Amino acid sequence: MIPIRDDQITPCRPVAVYGIMALTTAVFAWQLMVGLHNETVFYIFGFVPGKYTLPQLSRHFTGMNLLLSPLSYMFLHGSFWHFLGNMWFLYIFGDNVECHLGSLRFLGFYLLFGFFSAVFHFFLNLYSPVPTIGASGAIAGVMGAYFLLYPRARILTLVPILIFPIFIHIPAFVFLGLWFFLQFINAAGQEAGSNIAWWAHVGGFITGLVLIRLNRGIPAFGTSKRLSWLTAKKHSPRLQVITPESRGVGLDLYGRIEISSLESLAGASKLVTIPWGFHKPLYRVKIPAGVRQGMRLRLKGMGRRRTGQGKGDLLLIVDIKNAI
Repeated sequence: MIPIRDDQITPCRPVAVYGIMALTTAVFAWQLMVGLHNETVFYIFGFVPGKYTLPQLSRHFTGMNLLLSPLSYMFLHGSFWHFLGNMWFLYIFGDNVECHLGSLRFLGFYLLFGFFSAVFHFFLNLYSPVPTIGASGAIAGVMGAYFLLYPRARILTLVPILIFPIFIHIPAFVFLGLWFFLQFINAAGQEAGSNIAWWAHVGGFITGLVLIRLNRGIPAFGTSKRLSWLTAKKHSPRLQVITPESRGVGLDLYGRIEISSLESLAGASKLVTIPWGFHKPLYRVKIPAGVRQGMRLRLKGMGRRRTGQGKGDLLLIVDIKNAI
């Protein structure tokens, strides 16, 4: 299953996610220059349980290296598809979690996800001399956090059936629950010498569940508010999901469309998807310049349909965020 996008709209620009992706991309480019399968790089910057338990191995590494390896390993990757897959999952699930936590706290949690993922892997592979690399454990933590924060979000998923791609919407708790189940099954059946650290994925996901719960008890220091001007989106999402609802017995339906204060002044064009009762998946909606909070945009013929009574309209109520 390949996630394409989620329908959880966020008003924040995920600067921490973009920063992590940029740093990981830079490290991957460096790996390409020094050799993607350079074992020296893997042993120096990767996480190797044997560094801490095998004297004949640990004597080759400094105390600083032993301290930093549980963090540096998550920025290395072993192949292009390994790198691309991890960055894609971070892009899909990271923005919403960052918006909930704030950029600085998200960055700290991301590093903790990766660290405890390594710890989990360590205790189940105490004497392994095999380097572990990749952001999978940290991203598993992001997915665990998403699982608790947005369980009813829907994930547009590509499911390949033989040679035919099928796109379906899957609730986040189903998609992520199934993903975790598969990681656990693979970890439980893992043979010695496997080149995939399945238990690190399991540990990262569990860490995400635990830390997002503990986050409620961590006091806020106001940093996120001070940075909100930097992370707030100047434009609302171009693609929005509209859930129509009725009011009374008439044929008209009602929904909400979100725009920014800048878009209310200058106008905008949006794509909306209406998942209930309509055949076309996407509609283009033109937002005229000068709209105000609470104004209604009428989409003719997109309301209820009754024999002998014709068609109602869909009225989109304008909701202006970060109003000025």
